[in-house]
Amino acid sequence: MKSSLIISVYKNTADLKVVLDGLSFQTDQGFEIIVSEDGESPEMSEFVASYPFKNDYQHLTQPDVGWRKNQALNNAVRKAKSDYLIFIDGDCVLHHKFIENHHRYASKERILAGKRVKLGPGYSAILRQNTAHLPGFEKQVQGELSKAKKDGAKFTEEAYYINPDGLLGFVPKIRKMHQLKGCNMSFFKEAIERINGFDEDYILPAIGEDIDLTWRFLGIGFKLYSLRNLAVQYHLYHKENWTDQSENEGLMKIKQQQKQFVCRNGLEKME
Repeated sequence: MKSSLIISVYKNTADLKVVLDGLSFQTDQGFEIIVSEDGESPEMSEFVASYPFKNDYQHLTQPDVGWRKNQALNNAVRKAKSDYLIFIDGDCVLHHKFIENHHRYASKERILAGKRVKLGPGYSAILRQNTAHLPGFEKQVQGELSKAKKDGAKFTEEAYYINPDGLLGFVPKIRKMHQLKGCNMSFFKEAIERINGFDEDYILPAIGEDIDLTWRFLGIGFKLYSLRNLAVQYHLYHKENWTDQSENEGLMKIKQQQKQFVCRNGLEKME
């Protein structure tokens, strides 16, 4: 199976390098890389141009006029060369089985949904300083969850990788997902096309790039399928830039009341 791995970025080249370096450990290399930039910074352009990619890659940019991640994501959907799309953020390092399991559980009827462990500053520094340590890091953090918590890690239960063919393979099947996380989700391109892509009416962070997708996908008959503990992801520590979500929540509520499963300002612009 081949897929397009869409990585959302904004200026942070240092963490993107960690993420890209980590991709060399993926057991399934059947993917192109799309660096989807919500902006067009010279530093990002120079970094991507000089990075020694082993996979096919694209770097997509757009004018930096405020938060327009959904527009950038729609650009990536249009440009993707594969029929299957995997979405992550540029500060999320992937467990070496991440792509393999997204491919393994892909289905035309499913929207795959995973989570991430949010690392504290100390454990993030380990990855930032030496991505070649990733295979050992996966075991280290799983065996040191109490220390990771003291370091400030959150959602540490998501750090456990469970072999789906092992004795505990039943566990991921009972750990459900009720909302998509934009940093760890995948689906066929035709699925996102059926709801006309990401809704570009959302011009503030959060909700528009994942929670809004959830109810629209479910509304036309797709099913969420959980990849918790199967598609493990390590979010690198940074200070939270929390944004009030009330405006986005209000906008989504209006669209839900109108049952706008197919958005009007997405991949295609509808009158």
